[in-house]
Amino acid sequence: MNLEKITIKLAREGLERRDFSASELFEHYKARIEAQNSELNAYLIVFDNAEHIKEEGILAGIPCAIKDNMLIEGTRCTGGSKILENYISAYDATVTKKLRDAGATFLGKTNLDEFAMGTSTENSAFGPTKNPIDPTRVPGGSSGGSAAAVAADLTVFALGSDTGGSIRQPASMCGIVGLKPTYGRVSRHGLIAMASSFDQIGPLTKTVHDAALVLNALCGHDIFDSTTVNKPVPDFTAKLDLSIKGLKIGVPKEFFGGGLAPEVAEKIKEATKKLEGLGCKMSEISLPNFEYGLAAYYIAVPSEISSNLARFDGIRYGHSSASAQNLLDTYVQSRSEGFGPEPKRRIMLGTYALSSGYYDAYYLKAQKVRALIKRDFDEAFKKVDIIVGPTAPNTAFKIGEKASDPLALYLEDIYTVPVNLAGLPGISVPCGLGKDSKMPVGLQMIGKPFDEETLLRVAHHFEIS
Repeated sequence: MNLEKITIKLAREGLERRDFSASELFEHYKARIEAQNSELNAYLIVFDNAEHIKEEGILAGIPCAIKDNMLIEGTRCTGGSKILENYISAYDATVTKKLRDAGATFLGKTNLDEFAMGTSTENSAFGPTKNPIDPTRVPGGSSGGSAAAVAADLTVFALGSDTGGSIRQPASMCGIVGLKPTYGRVSRHGLIAMASSFDQIGPLTKTVHDAALVLNALCGHDIFDSTTVNKPVPDFTAKLDLSIKGLKIGVPKEFFGGGLAPEVAEKIKEATKKLEGLGCKMSEISLPNFEYGLAAYYIAVPSEISSNLARFDGIRYGHSSASAQNLLDTYVQSRSEGFGPEPKRRIMLGTYALSSGYYDAYYLKAQKVRALIKRDFDEAFKKVDIIVGPTAPNTAFKIGEKASDPLALYLEDIYTVPVNLAGLPGISVPCGLGKDSKMPVGLQMIGKPFDEETLLRVAHHFEIS
């Protein structure tokens, strides 16, 4: 059987027919990684052997990659940062334990923007990842390593984390499927926290069906994460083929303002016509507070970063400066040497926003805007079942093109951050190539809270039609 671009579904069928063994499948991907990773830098850590190959489970024998901000017991976990360069995980993250229980095998840990802070994977302390479609371009971020690994067929699927678009945006730029579940659907236990009220783990896959399969394995209440919701977990593959005729799809008029590349707008409009042709009822809707989403996000998230990254102090774990003369030196020098420019920038922004005299003016106001954005979505979902629009305003840009302009990079998240502010599920599916760049464009679909079934069903029909 040809193992090129194999999906989870095809791999399972091949394993059941004994066309190949799980060991052969693992070695196939290991050889591809050895041949291509030196150029792409998608993996930071590659495991020599499959530590276990199970015969049972919904992902039995399926190789996968894990973003290097999720713990796998006994292995290195860097978070893309020098401050954790030699940190060894003491336990499994809940998601890696669930994948292990489902039978998946781990190929390695993938590259990311440092502590998941970025939209291009250029902020990694271990060098940028390249887009496998055009290695002169970025793969998106912060889950760029995972997206590149899937797009280059260096794994069957991968896990990423999404704080403001970090699964969906790289999926869009690499031409694959990226799913961000509802906040609380998947445990964050064992994920290195960036912004705890935004972070969510999800799959990057070659098909929507594969995303649904992985989600089956990941979901569920976790006693180690109080933000997980104790709701029944359906089989997300069971209703994929049910008709989507008559479903109401909303297209926010605010998504087509300034800043959206014409080649992206063209493909999104073609995609909405395609959905209409599949029997969906399309209508224009409004999200009045959409324009304030990015500003609110970049106050609230740095504030949480300032708190979460305080633990990396040179005392408890991680890098500790060898030249420090006293306790204060240890704190200052360890953090100065260990953190890169983007974490430092966000820590300072967050500390300022939380400081006395500015908390009400910035942080509290950002939280009020967050509530308004959630209310906008709640009102919209009284009229429609799914909301669609662009995943990113541009296709993948050249490496280094925006490196000196943090605001330009932040704007790449303009369509994805509102979904995280409201805690909603979202998915990016490929919808063609840009006319000018010849690079992939992603269509973002946004669903109601905990209604991943409908979201996946619409995405699946769009993909296969």
